[in-house]
Amino acid sequence: MIATPKKWAWMGIALILAIGLIHLIEAPESFEKATYKGLLFVANGIAAAVAAAGIYRGARVWGWGLGAFVAAASFIGYMISRTVGLPGIPQEEWLEASGLASLVVEALFVALAVRVWQSRSPQQA
Repeated sequence: MIATPKKWAWMGIALILAIGLIHLIEAPESFEKATYKGLLFVANGIAAAVAAAGIYRGARVWGWGLGAFVAAASFIGYMISRTVGLPGIPQEEWLEASGLASLVVEALFVALAVRVWQSRSPQQA
């Protein structure tokens, strides 16, 4: 088992929880646009909490993997909703503050996850 540096784990937990919180805060508005979008936002918040728990427990594969999936899927979903649009929802505004904040946090989480996966323990070096 390869230990993740504690500072990286705490950064990852903070970032993935921020992603989930942003989506949970935006969920009520998303339900107004389309029920499926609201459900996806709620699922994002739940999955982010599960990923944070996995990272806390030291699960480099499923904790960080679930977090990376949530972050990347959210990032891609934002891009799709602003370019071709989502089914039943007109294209959305690009420069929405919470959306842009989410993009930054999502990109940071994915970058950190890649760094964690690439790191090696002192015993392996």
